[in-house]
Amino acid sequence: MIRHTVAFTLKYPKGSPEEKEFLDATLHLKKIPGVEQFERLRQTSKKNRFNFGLSMAFSDQKAYNMYNSHPIHTEFIQRYWIPGVEDFLETDYELY
Repeated sequence: MIRHTVAFTLKYPKGSPEEKEFLDATLHLKKIPGVEQFERLRQTSKKNRFNFGLSMAFSDQKAYNMYNSHPIHTEFIQRYWIPGVEDFLETDYELY
């Protein structure tokens, strides 16, 4: 299993329509075949600079690769991620 997580901060003001549109758009990622345990997260601690997170699991590398190249994911990156994310940290872990 691969656990894919990304913590991020948006360029948009808190509570703005742009923030809502971005966060709503993240929910489409869970429709991609192979995505399991999808979670959209809001930071509650001041221990890091990121305000939000996404977490999901994939059964194997093949499922993860299919996610990365899926049209829903690539469109999300171009339409929302690139213009809207100020900073992020991505981690991908395998269980061992």
